[in-house]
Parts: sequence; C-alpha cells; structure tokens
Amino acid sequence: MTQHLEAGERVVAVEALHGGITAEMRRLTIVTRDGGTRDLVLRTFVDTPHAEDSLHREAGALTLLTGTDVAAPELVAVDPTAAHCEYPSLLMTHLAGRTVLADEGVEARVPLLARQLVAIHALRPAERPRKYVTLTTADTVVTPKGADAAAWAAAIDMIRGPAPAYEGRFLHRDFHPGNVLFDVSPAHPAGPRIAGVVDWAATSWGPADLDVAHCSTNLALLHGPAWGLRFAEAYEEAGGLLAGSAAERLYWRVRDGLAFSEEVRLVARPWRDAGRTELTTRAVEERLDAYVTALMDTRG
Repeated sequence: MTQHLEAGERVVAVEALHGGITAEMRRLTIVTRDGGTRDLVLRTFVDTPHAEDSLHREAGALTLLTGTDVAAPELVAVDPTAAHCEYPSLLMTHLAGRTVLADEGVEARVPLLARQLVAIHALRPAERPRKYVTLTTADTVVTPKGADAAAWAAAIDMIRGPAPAYEGRFLHRDFHPGNVLFDVSPAHPAGPRIAGVVDWAATSWGPADLDVAHCSTNLALLHGPAWGLRFAEAYEEAGGLLAGSAAERLYWRVRDGLAFSEEVRLVARPWRDAGRTELTTRAVEERLDAYVTALMDTRG
C-alpha cells in the first residue's frame, strides 16, 4: 500500500503489534518529505474466513466515525480482496496510547469504558450496518471441566429460547479493554483517559446490552467476576439504556458469557502475550465458570 503514501515519503521501520486474534498488526514508521516522521498501522488478514466482508465493514465504520466524538483511526486505504497486497489488508492512521490490561487501576478505567461505550451507542449512521451475530448456540457451548453443572445447564437452557425484543443501536460488537487505547502519560495527572477505540471489523446493529455483555465478560475474565457484574451498572450510571427487565438483561449477559466457552484458549493467549502470564487457559476457564455461576445467582 505504499502507493497511498504522500510524494517523497518512505517506510523506514516496521514493528509488529501484539494483542490481535483475527489479524496481524504492524506499525509503519514513515519519513516525511520535511524529514519528520509519522506512523501508520497496517492490519492484515492472513487465512481468515470472511476477511473481505470484515474489511469492508471496518473501512465503512472508520469513514463513519470521522468527525464524531468517538476517537478512532482514520482510514488511509483498504484492499479487501488482496488485489494489491499479499493478503487482504487495511491501512489506517496510528493512535497514541496503549492497551492497559493490568488489575491495578481497573476501578478508574471501568467508568471510562462505560462512558465510551455510551458514546458509541449514541451514533446514528445514515446506513445501518448488518444485524448482530450471536456467536454461540445452546448446542455448541463447551462446559468447562469442573464447572457448576446445574448453573451451566440452566444458562444453556436460557439461550435456547428466543432473543428478547430490543431497540437497535450501533454496536462496536468487540468492545473490550484490549480494543481500547489509554493515555496514561504524566501529562494527565488526574488519571487515565481514553485515546481511542480500535478494531471496528465486527460493527453491527443490535441491542446495547450485547456490547455491554461482551465487555462485561472480558472484564470478568481479566479482573475477576465482580468486575464483569459491575460494568452494566457503570454503563447505566454513564447514561446508557439497557433492556427494560432484569430477565432480558440477564439473557444477553449469559449468552455472551457462554460464547466465550468455545474460544477460551484463543482469548487467553494474547492476554498472556501482553504480560498477564497468570491467565492460563485453565485459569480463564475457572473465572468463566465463576462468572456464569454468579450471573445465574442473580436470578434470586
């Protein structure tokens, strides 16, 4: 995609970025005509099913987000069919900030995540993206070894029924701490602030509860079940609107939690690569069991 650089610019360094599951990410350092530098990010899908659709969605989302209150990369170029690149790819601007996955400071970050998600759900695109995908079924859930069998059976039975009615919202659909960049520099002594949100390839239209549920599950697995339970409260405190009944809200949270049962190993690996070495596959399975059980306990 070097043809999309400005005249006189050239790539002088390439750095692999870690944390992605579905795509390879590289930061490209560009020398400009005046001798300065700027960074771009190349997102490459290698042997990834539906790469073309994902890149079309991400390119559309980045275009939509330009000029909004939601900080996101700016689209530079996209090659969804690998007509010019070895693999389907997208080139975008680089955002300052970094992902923060440590337990320390989570109490300050959760309200920020909630406010950011409320802002995303407030977007009203002229053209709606595709309908949400649920990612699991009652027949594909994998109950972890040693899990609370009764709680999991009840949870699985819950998602056999029809999904509740909902008021549609613009969804990120993969909103979680690993896709949020924080500015934690000394220039902001009041605390961290969100520098931007990345990975918009799964954008869709559906219930706000589903995005909230997805971030809740991630928080439960990263920081413990209590933080998963806390996030929905933080979202409502930030002005977000969830489903009208407790049963409807629980349905979406349970559905997302069960979806993680099928990909625990895949989810845990980038967290360990990012430094959370204690989050082995088994440790994450145990947290998932504890979270699903805690959700089912909220029924009273």
